[in-house]
Order: sequence, then structure tokens, then C-alpha cells
Amino acid sequence: MTQQAEPHAISDDTTGVAPRRADGTTRHVIRHDGFGAAFCASMAALSAEVVIAGTAGVLFLLSREHDGIPKSILPAALATLGGLLLTVLLSGFVTAAAVMPALSLARREARRRSRKETALWTAGAVPVVSAAAVVVFGTVAALGSFSFARPLSYLIWWAALTVGLLPATLAAWSAARRFHEARAGSVARRVSRDGALAWLVIGAVGAAAYGTGLVKVYEPPRLTKSDLAGVWTDGRGGTVTLDNDGMAVAAGLDNFVWDGTGKDRPKDCDGSGTWAPMKDGGRVQGVSLRITSCELTRDWSLIGTEKEPRIFHEIGKPGSGKRYVLTKIVKHHKHKK
Repeated sequence: MTQQAEPHAISDDTTGVAPRRADGTTRHVIRHDGFGAAFCASMAALSAEVVIAGTAGVLFLLSREHDGIPKSILPAALATLGGLLLTVLLSGFVTAAAVMPALSLARREARRRSRKETALWTAGAVPVVSAAAVVVFGTVAALGSFSFARPLSYLIWWAALTVGLLPATLAAWSAARRFHEARAGSVARRVSRDGALAWLVIGAVGAAAYGTGLVKVYEPPRLTKSDLAGVWTDGRGGTVTLDNDGMAVAAGLDNFVWDGTGKDRPKDCDGSGTWAPMKDGGRVQGVSLRITSCELTRDWSLIGTEKEPRIFHEIGKPGSGKRYVLTKIVKHHKHKK
């Protein structure tokens, strides 16, 4: 006769044994270890960090020199939504690649030394994981570019990564600990709430600063055609002289020519040609320059200030961020005593 165990004799936590109900059917047991709570808390913290830092960065850059604010709302809205989606995806990747390994390292080291896993152990694991990440990605980048960056660059990346990972890792540790202690409340929700409040405060402070005129949004200088006339230099010996009658004379000006290998190679441009101000809505936005002797045909955007105007055009691939900049030589007249 087969002897059956009492229902209470088989633990639900028995490895490899699926508990059965009284009717003999298998009962599935879902084991929770706080992994999901920690993962969600980390993603919430990382997303909050990115959104807050991004908002603060935008508010700061509005007062600095930039190419202009998008006039259409739709592209800006689509870019914002795309940025938020990318933020969520990246927060998940960083959580899996760095935050959870930091938690695991802290737990393993604490248990190895027969110590209780505390926030201090978790915080101490973050610099170690950050260093490992810098080594891995730095090596990959060096292999791709066939050169290593300066040692100071790696140190800066390590410090920045450590500072960025620390809040998310501590939030994940707190969520896992709260789960194990069966305490009510979600760390992810609390982090999201506090992050939203911080974002609103930063936005309100920025709006108040710009709205009251304490800080002003940057605008390109308001110049006329006569203001553009004069000598412009690239600071390396290349100049172009713009006359009031629309004539232009270049001397050693860099003319970036596509070399067929994916790069723009500069060639000296010497000769005469013409120029004209580029306008949008009656306002001067830049300079259109044509030097026929060296086949230079460029539209230059106007930036800088009224005291120190500059013109530039992009070089390389669109969106590369590389610019060839000319600064106007302004003659300062000395006042006679």
C-alpha cells in the first residue's frame, strides 16, 4: 500500500517538487525574490535622472549660443516622445548591465564576510561595476578607433557613471529589501512621484527665470548689411573681406572639398567673388559667399553677439557638429583724453 504524505509535510519551497492540491492536480508556485521590484525601481530612478538632467540642460542651453528654437510644435513633440521612449529603453539596459550586477556583487561580498547586506555595501559596489564598464566599453571604443583616449577621459567617465548609477542602485536595493521584509509600498512609484515633483520644481524655476527676464533666451545678433562688411578671420591665417558693394576677397580661406573617401579636405582658397546677406522675414540670418576662382559656394549662418559676430558652416556629414567658423575683426577705437 502506497503511503501518502500529509499536505503539510511537503513544503512549497522544495526544490524540484511541484506541490499538489487535494484533488491531485499540480499547483504552480511563483517564487518572488524582489528582482522585479528592484529592476522597476532602478528603471524609475534612471529615467527620473535623465528627465531632470535633460530639462535642466535645456533650460541652461537656452541662454547659451544655439542655432535657434524649433518654430513648429509637432517636430519638437515627436522628438520629446522619442527621447522619452529611448530613455526608458536605455534605463532597462543600464539596469540589466550595471545596476543588477552591482546589487549581486554587494550581496555576495556581504555574505562572504558574514555581514548584513546594507546600503553601504551596495554603494561600495557601484564604483567597482563602473570601473568594469569603463574598461569594457573603453576597450571596444579603442579597438574601433585604433587609439586610446587620454587617461583623464576614462577617469571622468568613471566618476560620471558612478554618480549616475548610485541613486538607481540604492533605489533598487531599497525595493528588494522592502520586498523581503514584506513592507507595503512601492519604491518605483515613490521614486517616480518624487522625480516628477523635482522636474516640476526645476521647470517652474526655469520658467520664472526666463519669464521675469532674469535670464534671457539667446538670440543671434541683429546685424545689417553694413555691419557684415569688413574682414572675417578663421584665426589661422585665413581671411575673407566683404565690401559694402557686395564684392568679396578671400585669402587663405579653407574650402572644404569632398575627397570621395567620406571626409572633407580643406584647400586654400584665394581669389575674389561676391557675397550677399541671407534674410528670413527681413532679418539677416547669415552670409551667402561665392568665390569663383576656387569654386567656393557656401551659405554661412550668423551666430555670436553684436560685439563679436561670427559666421559658420558645417563640415563633414550633416549633423556631425563640426564647424568652420569665421570671426569678424572689430577695430576698437581708443578714446582721446
